[in-house]
Amino acid sequence: MLAKITAKNQLTLPKRVVEALGSPTYLEVEVQDGRLILTPPGVSAADAVRRKLEALGITEADVADAVAAARHPH
Repeated sequence: MLAKITAKNQLTLPKRVVEALGSPTYLEVEVQDGRLILTPPGVSAADAVRRKLEALGITEADVADAVAAARHPH
C-alpha cells in the first residue's frame, strides 16, 4: 500500500492500515536504516516480537526448547 505525503509534510495513511492498528490517535515515529517506523503508543518491542513469532507459527515451547539447546549444546 502507498501512503501520501502532502506538500505540508503530512502523511495520509490508508484506512485499512489505521483500522488494523485499532485506529490510534497518535503513533510513535522513528527512522531505522532508511525506513520510517510508525508504532502505536504502548506497543513495546517485546509485543512486536511476540506478534512476529505468532505469525511465523513459533510457540513459547519452541522458544524455550531453542534457548535450552543453546544453553546446553550436546
